[in-house]
Amino acid sequence: MPPTDASTDTGAGPPPQLAGGGPAPQLAGGVEDTLDLRLPEEFLALFREDEVSAGPEQADTAAAGDLLDAPAEWGPVTTPLGAFQLVPVRIERDLALMTRWMNDPAVAAFWEMAGPDSVTAAHLRTQLDGDGRSVPCLGVLGGIPMSYFELYRADLDPLARHYPARPHDTGIHLLIGGVADRGRGIGSTLLRAVTDLVLDHRPRCARVIAEPDLRNTPSVSAFLSAGFRFSAEVDLPDKRAALMVRDRALRNLL
Repeated sequence: MPPTDASTDTGAGPPPQLAGGGPAPQLAGGVEDTLDLRLPEEFLALFREDEVSAGPEQADTAAAGDLLDAPAEWGPVTTPLGAFQLVPVRIERDLALMTRWMNDPAVAAFWEMAGPDSVTAAHLRTQLDGDGRSVPCLGVLGGIPMSYFELYRADLDPLARHYPARPHDTGIHLLIGGVADRGRGIGSTLLRAVTDLVLDHRPRCARVIAEPDLRNTPSVSAFLSAGFRFSAEVDLPDKRAALMVRDRALRNLL
């Protein structure tokens, strides 16, 4: 089963915790459910028309079939912890590291993907071979891969059945790979950095969405510290979630 939370112990608090967020922590079926959602061609055409009408630059992105505006091209950002960058996952390069993280008991408790590398590989391939509505990335801090992010189109995800979705809503999932990086507020810093990247590079995205398990207090606290607001309690197929929202209009106030 896919994860029910997004980031492992992102904020201060008891160790192993996850903070919600693309095809991983989701509602019905995580990444697989996200990418198996079939949308009518007429519906997808509406998004293509919207992207083309946004201008030549956005039209180029749409023509390339990139639903998330090319995270691979976003480049590094400076954070209080050092230089940070999202680097799209490459299975041949990253599978051993990702498998090790997924077999950490703290991560496995939520993502439920412990096992041989074939389990992790299947999870990643579902996204990499999909239509681009979910992008798996390593979080590289100071040149060291230390976290894993999934950015996904929340408005095109089954999650949209459970909240009033808006076009281009972007979802986020996170896990912190190393035990030494958990429980020190690092997750909050990275969540803020990544959502800033989303808002900077996805001009049509007005909100970043996450859905940590409501019982996961450290994760909810991490999102609050990263500028998210608590929007609602949402009953998802596998959990009762805290719908967390970071609004573009409030990004400099929270």
